[in-house]
Amino acid sequence: MKRLSIVALAAGAMALSLAGCGSDKSGDANGLKQAGTTTTARPLTPVASTTAAAPVVQPPADAPTSVTVAKKSSAPAGAQTTCGDFRDLTDDAEKQVIDQILAAHPGSFLEGNANMALGTAKLACLASTYANMPVAVAIRVAPK
Repeated sequence: MKRLSIVALAAGAMALSLAGCGSDKSGDANGLKQAGTTTTARPLTPVASTTAAAPVVQPPADAPTSVTVAKKSSAPAGAQTTCGDFRDLTDDAEKQVIDQILAAHPGSFLEGNANMALGTAKLACLASTYANMPVAVAIRVAPK
């Protein structure tokens, strides 16, 4: 009984999908245009909107303004750089720190893959709990 209902369901689905695969005659507007009838175009007139434009939302007067902090271009402590300091470095300085960390910890699982170490450091140092932790410990190439 179950097989019969599954076969019937499959046949019905196939029939529905094939029904939608008819010929596409775009010239006759899907068969709606009949011989001998004409249609006239109705002139389009713009419709006036009854809704008013949304007012511009202003931030509160006591809202802090965004202050751009200048990134540091050199690593302060090299391989001992903390995640808090690492977040304030430029991209080139971050790469230098990662190279120094990998050189200071040979044999780590990230050795030879500086891009993975850099990505791991960027992700790990996003956590506020790692702010005072050295980057090498955060990315698990050095013991705590």
